Amino acid sequence: MFFKLLHKRIKIIFLIIIFLFILIIVKVGYIQLFSYNKLNDLASDLWSRNLPIEANRGLIYDINNLIIADNITTTSLVLIPNQIKNKEKVARDISEILGVSYEEMYKHVSKKTSIERVHPEGRRLSYEIADKINELNYDGVYLLKESKRYYPYDKLLSHVIGYVGIDNQGLSGLELQYDEYLTGNYGSIKYFSDAKGNRLKMSEIYEKPQDGMNLQLTVNLDIQKSVERELDNVMIKYKADNALAIVMNPNNGEILAMSSRPNFSPSNYNDYTIEQINRNLPIWMTYEPGSTFKIITLAASLQEKIVDLDKDTYYDSGSIHVENAKIRCWKSGGHGAQTYLQVVENSCNPGFVTMGQKLGKEKLFEYITNFGFGSKTGIDLNGEGTGILFNLDKVGPVELATTSFGQGVSVTPIHLVVF
Repeated sequence: MFFKLLHKRIKIIFLIIIFLFILIIVKVGYIQLFSYNKLNDLASDLWSRNLPIEANRGLIYDINNLIIADNITTTSLVLIPNQIKNKEKVARDISEILGVSYEEMYKHVSKKTSIERVHPEGRRLSYEIADKINELNYDGVYLLKESKRYYPYDKLLSHVIGYVGIDNQGLSGLELQYDEYLTGNYGSIKYFSDAKGNRLKMSEIYEKPQDGMNLQLTVNLDIQKSVERELDNVMIKYKADNALAIVMNPNNGEILAMSSRPNFSPSNYNDYTIEQINRNLPIWMTYEPGSTFKIITLAASLQEKIVDLDKDTYYDSGSIHVENAKIRCWKSGGHGAQTYLQVVENSCNPGFVTMGQKLGKEKLFEYITNFGFGSKTGIDLNGEGTGILFNLDKVGPVELATTSFGQGVSVTPIHLVVF
């Protein structure tokens, strides 16, 4: 009886062992077939290290392939704390070169991390400082190539181009608008280390960074320089608070030059306020267009056939009464009898008021809206304004009259130029 029971238990134990063995085979097979890549990557992360190599940011060219935004090569300091043997000495020597406190540098060299980037003190170092650090020849202290944005014409086209931050990320203007295209992909120098982080004597693997895409503008650098020079002259001559200019090719809408004052230096953006940097006046500022807006009233009147420029006439006495408002012509005493063609030639406000009255507020504002006023042009720059129009239900006889000759509404410079 005893031996029979023992034999039965041996069978049970044997079956359990076989079952466990099958489970192990299944698990090993699953790992080899399905989890190999994942586990291999995790293992690789434990003993491989990457020293990042920054890609060059894409260049920005004018229409004639002249470089407006370039790159220069600098170096930055990266530490591998586990490889640094005498942390006190390394921290002291590097702190003296960089001009930072010993305590701050000691935090970097003793940090519990595989790779420590010394930021911001160790970023974008001059060649002189980089050479001093390199001469120390300390283990765990590396100088890596970094690309720094360089604007060869400094303030020229500054609000349009924008600027980049310390990590070469676009923060305003075209640098921000096309950041995903201008930014390249990091490369690296991959090496292998033991469990303590010490570098193993094995071959390094170099992965080349992929530079960002270049960007070509419609801006003509020669025209842009002329615009910049004239804006400087205007600011000095008239002691102006601000000034702006836009040059557009009327045949295709290409912007050949655009600038405003005050401007800023993209290389030294920390010296300016956010308002100075972000206020790109040609696309942001709004103002009453005045007589330049009259062409909309004229176009609508001609399209709707409410006036015949040659046959219809208007007598300008020098002013026109609309409800309790008296709207004057710029010419004292008025222009007298004139055709509507002469109303246009003389830029006669009362004459344009009558055109607006004949159109009516619904039709006039329909044309204003259809011409795109009150909305953005879609220019590829951030921060564009929309201008301000009356709400149609708030437009009375006076508002209709003033809108007819460009007062009481506001537009952006870019919109008026595009129109």
